[in-house]
Amino acid sequence: MSPTKTFADTESLPRCTWAQNDPMMRHYHDTEWGVPEHDSRALWELLMLEGFQAGLSWSIILRKREAFRNAFKGFDPKKVARFTEADIERLMQDEGIVRARAKIEATINGAKLYLAMEKSGEDFAGYVWSFTKGKTIHDSWDQTGPIPCQDTARRGGLQRPEEARLQILRPSHRLLMAAGRRHR
Repeated sequence: MSPTKTFADTESLPRCTWAQNDPMMRHYHDTEWGVPEHDSRALWELLMLEGFQAGLSWSIILRKREAFRNAFKGFDPKKVARFTEADIERLMQDEGIVRARAKIEATINGAKLYLAMEKSGEDFAGYVWSFTKGKTIHDSWDQTGPIPCQDTARRGGLQRPEEARLQILRPSHRLLMAAGRRHR
């Protein structure tokens, strides 16, 4: 995500409960979370990090984000798509990241799919924004309770073969919130 995106006055910004006590989470909440993102590479990075987050807290991933960026060559899909078995073994030894072979392989496969989409003329940002028809959705759920696990925009299962190959079902509600397609 672009670190230059900020709200003018973060002191008066209402915060979700998860962002009130940890300075790192507060900074993420105030400067990135929920800010509309339209850069394809940044969205792909966010989706891959969401994949690594599965079963863990987002704060773990944020603390490791720079190590992930170093390990995955700045999340440049062209570079990641060329990773070999030797790269996978290198990543499995990298204590700075989440060392889960399936998640590492999914990221490499995700890079190949990103490039295939690009080659066919499809913009990844356009694809992700298509889940909300290009608009921010204003939620009505109780923001003091847990964030819903599913996005109401697409509950019907896999909509396209590429989604299965990405080894994810669809952008999660968390991803849609983080990248600004759902209003906080």
